[in-house]
Amino acid sequence: MTYKMIVLDLDDTLLRDDQTISPRTKQALMDAQEAGMKVVLASGRPTYGMRKIAEDLRLKEYGSFILSFNGAKIINCQTNEELFSSTLSPETVHRLYDISQREGVGILTYVGDEIITETAAPYAEIESGLTGMAVNEVDSFVEAVKEPVVKALMLKEAERLAEVEKKLQEELDGELSVMRSKPFFLEFTEMGVTKGTSLNHLIGELGIKREEVIAVGDSYNDLAMIEFAGLGVAMGNAPDDIKAKADYVTDTNMNDGVAKVVEKFMLKTASFV
Repeated sequence: MTYKMIVLDLDDTLLRDDQTISPRTKQALMDAQEAGMKVVLASGRPTYGMRKIAEDLRLKEYGSFILSFNGAKIINCQTNEELFSSTLSPETVHRLYDISQREGVGILTYVGDEIITETAAPYAEIESGLTGMAVNEVDSFVEAVKEPVVKALMLKEAERLAEVEKKLQEELDGELSVMRSKPFFLEFTEMGVTKGTSLNHLIGELGIKREEVIAVGDSYNDLAMIEFAGLGVAMGNAPDDIKAKADYVTDTNMNDGVAKVVEKFMLKTASFV
């Protein structure tokens, strides 16, 4: 199979633990783009928190794309045009706030280039570090959200959030997409919006077949695109249940797992460990 596109999650996939791209991985991705292949970034992060990585990989120059907010936005890096956008109404976000209070978990969303929350510590600060967005600790979350937003996150330690996730997937079934991007982040987007559905929309615009796409990720919000792509790849550091649903398992994010996929399936140049 000749692959025309690789779609990459960021945290714990493309990025090492220190939030950098390894030299080998960057070179492999630049070589793929030089050969005419598309490199697409797909993350739960806001668009703002993905721009620098897109610049580092020269996606604007190569006419590629960002799928941000778990696929709720598709951005053409060359023109900065939004090809797709999905939002949650203020009323929906206010309802999620009420649920967060009921369940005893934190909640945040994004207004402009800021993270909005009533309680900044500790997980909102982690999101700030990942995205580069400042935290605005407001007196009233409900009052701060007066316009549609792209997504909301509930925040708590992993064990408790897993319980909340299971409960809310049942309670909000048919209303919202509910999935964890990290053990301590539970994300809410418009119903039916995932990285997989966003990827399907993008390749339809570009005339690329799903069989010609590789998707690489490590977490539960990556599963839809891993299952959709012609070659779905799980990172070596992914949970076992994600690996079980992938077509291929590569090395970890700390050991050039993405580079090895690009070299093996797109460039076909190196010997692999």
